[in-house]
Amino acid sequence: LNQMALPLVVALGLTFVIMLGSIDLSIDGTVGMAGSLFACFVLNTEFGFNLGFFSVVIAVGVCMLCGLAIGLCHVYLKIPSFMASFAFMYICKGIGMISYQGHPPTITDPVIKALPTTYWLGVPFITWVSLLMFVLCLFIQNYTAFGRHIYAVGTNESIPRSVGVSVEKVKIGVFVLAGFLFGVAGIIGAIRLGQGQIAIGSGKMFPAQAAVVVGGTSLAGGKGGVVNTIVGVLIMTVLDNGLLILGVDPNIRTGVQGIIILVAVILTVARGAKVISK
Repeated sequence: LNQMALPLVVALGLTFVIMLGSIDLSIDGTVGMAGSLFACFVLNTEFGFNLGFFSVVIAVGVCMLCGLAIGLCHVYLKIPSFMASFAFMYICKGIGMISYQGHPPTITDPVIKALPTTYWLGVPFITWVSLLMFVLCLFIQNYTAFGRHIYAVGTNESIPRSVGVSVEKVKIGVFVLAGFLFGVAGIIGAIRLGQGQIAIGSGKMFPAQAAVVVGGTSLAGGKGGVVNTIVGVLIMTVLDNGLLILGVDPNIRTGVQGIIILVAVILTVARGAKVISK
């Protein structure tokens, strides 16, 4: 439960992007930037800031602005989402590294330092945060017009466009929502580590992609959802823990994740072919 918190929040953000039929490669940079900014603005060893909760607002807000910029580049400049987000991965990494100027701040706020070891009903606090994000995403997906429009645009964007839905606003909104969730994930990472640095986001893209695909969300868009994602995250977390306990080499563990993604994609394509043949 402790280890699934950060991957779950990252995967939730990526889920909506993939449901559009797009991809977001900015994850590593955005998550690291959020964690760095958050640590810089709370009570820490390197800087004199102590903005408390407002530091969360700053970190998440900057990530949402980056998501907005990616969406605008994708929609109005016609840049493929993977290229726009790939560029912003490096932009976000640069912002994160500039924020602490080569000296990663260690969080000294006593309340924040206590959060990683805080439990409620036997569940870690940061896991409760990730579950709250899951409930929020589930509500958006199932009970809002925006959630229904995401499915429609991912399936065939010409249909919602023909009935007056602003496809452009839906796409931009999804990237902003993804930025919000990546920002929350970065803050969770900084709280767990007790320090802010860009490395918080390193290697988060691949496991998130694996969890979303294993959960059954189609890379073609229009199918899947956040319930599938939480199942995928649980599968990947338990698998990774199991391989770790067995003492399997880290490189082999990464290879196993790659094989799982490949098999999941093949099965998804096979299911899609059966539907088309009907």
